[in-house]
Amino acid sequence: MTALYRYTEAVGKLIEAKREHKESPKASEEQAAPGGVVDLMAALEESVRKAQAFRGEDATVHEIPKKTTAKKTTKRAPTKNAATKKATKKPAAKKPRSA
Repeated sequence: MTALYRYTEAVGKLIEAKREHKESPKASEEQAAPGGVVDLMAALEESVRKAQAFRGEDATVHEIPKKTTAKKTTKRAPTKNAATKKATKKPAAKKPRSA
């Protein structure tokens, strides 16, 4: 049974109960939260196998190679810091005009 089918059935029962002014039906044990953790990679691999089998392809799943990061080969020359730079003179502040 698909989740969509179960959902549609549950909504249909809820609507019927509301029409007849009855109490809402309670969720069954199967519909309650599963409480388990789903392994997404395993589910994806299974989905790929099923799709490939449906299309008639070879249903083997290959492992994806891990990416390697590029290594830096050279170091940069140290930059000059502010203390070694020549100090520049600031222009004198303007005097306010008297009116």
